[in-house]
Amino acid sequence: MAIKLIALDLDGTTLNSKKELTPATQSALEEAIDRGIYVVIATGRVLSALPENVLKVDGIQYALTSNGANIIDLKTRKSVYRNLIASSAIEEIVELLSHYDFMIEVFVDGHAYVDQKIYDNLDAVGLGISHTDYIRETREPVEGLLDFMLRHKAVIENINVNFGNQTDRAMMREVLAKLQNVTLTTSFDHNLELGGATTSKAAAVKHLCELLGVDEKDVMACGDSPNDASMLMAAGLPIAMGNGKDEIKDIAKYVTGTNDEDGVAQAVHKFVLSS
Repeated sequence: MAIKLIALDLDGTTLNSKKELTPATQSALEEAIDRGIYVVIATGRVLSALPENVLKVDGIQYALTSNGANIIDLKTRKSVYRNLIASSAIEEIVELLSHYDFMIEVFVDGHAYVDQKIYDNLDAVGLGISHTDYIRETREPVEGLLDFMLRHKAVIENINVNFGNQTDRAMMREVLAKLQNVTLTTSFDHNLELGGATTSKAAAVKHLCELLGVDEKDVMACGDSPNDASMLMAAGLPIAMGNGKDEIKDIAKYVTGTNDEDGVAQAVHKFVLSS
């Protein structure tokens, strides 16, 4: 197998538990790029939340954001592909979520928004210090988030619902699973994520492969969470992180080290740089 494209999830995969891109992982990615291999970010994050240390890696041109709702050319900051949530589905989601008080995040045109009242009381949500700090750094507060969603219903990429406890999360998983024309996934133990009816990292990777003239069998994909599953199943070489969920490890052809052990770098050296 000659790997021509490496698709990388960020949190729990390419970034360590401190959300850092380590020198070892950066070096491995840069060496792969120097060999003419496409290195592509494939994340649940929105464009504005992509970390600067990743964006500064010379040669990473494309980022699949919002679980595949968008493909961004990082050189021009323009979208080359979109697969958004339908307006009619947004109306249904807003009506449903209006009956609950959970923390909602909405991704619109490369930015992430949260209700001002929630933003002002983030510590009360119960997401932990690390993720609470991340939200403060990457989310923009707006007054009346549900009304904001309706005003922007034609351009919503992704919706996250966050929970302080697993009982609420399990209950809402059953509620949200009944929605039509959306996908339901997750990338953290505290959230549930809603995308468009056909939105996935796999669909976005397929589109990018067509754009770049790469066969999907020549793709190595690395991930750790359920929102990575479709991408790993579509890739010729699916790699699960050592810290990944069991369902991701079951899909993988190889389980590498954890994200705190430079597992991505290990996989790149084993399957790309050693050949």
